[in-house]
Amino acid sequence: MKEKDYLYYGAYAPILEKKEKWILERLEEMLSSFATNESRSMAEHVLSRIKTADSMQEKLIRKGFENTDVKTALLNTSDCIGVRVVTHFIGDVYTIYDRIKEEDCWNIVKVKDYISNPKENGYRSLHVIIEVPVNEMGLETIRAELQLRTIAMDCWASLEHQMKYKKDIKNADLLVEELHRCADEMASTDLSMQTIREMIQEKV
Repeated sequence: MKEKDYLYYGAYAPILEKKEKWILERLEEMLSSFATNESRSMAEHVLSRIKTADSMQEKLIRKGFENTDVKTALLNTSDCIGVRVVTHFIGDVYTIYDRIKEEDCWNIVKVKDYISNPKENGYRSLHVIIEVPVNEMGLETIRAELQLRTIAMDCWASLEHQMKYKKDIKNADLLVEELHRCADEMASTDLSMQTIREMIQEKV
């Protein structure tokens, strides 16, 4: 976290950092259990972040909260901690999700499957909101968001994010249309790669 974020979260900052590390450790243990001679990890990479002070305050305003303290913010948001797990294949996304459901160290609160049901703009990812124990500073639990997606989905989301937050882009409507077309093509490629992988594994 940056200094501004530490100032905003105050005494809750160490708790968030500890819970972020704890979630990452649980996920790494889970991913290691899938390791084989052919693939050391089912995930291409795992990234995490604690929501910045600015993002948290903007979200609270959108949700109708104003001038709230940090504890209220943590109790009323589901992604103060965010973790992104990027895989090589679609099948791996759901394999990891199945294992997440089996873990008793957290509770799954909500699941949004934007792979089976993409957003209107073409966005695809599997979002899993989990509730993790805290029992400190008056907080029994906090929620974190796990995003599971393929490399192709992650690449697309990165471009879409740049498009969304960059101002004065020329031919914006054309780029939005092109991004949507790319999302569909990448989704088709993801499915083809999964099929090829399954055919290869059948021969082994």
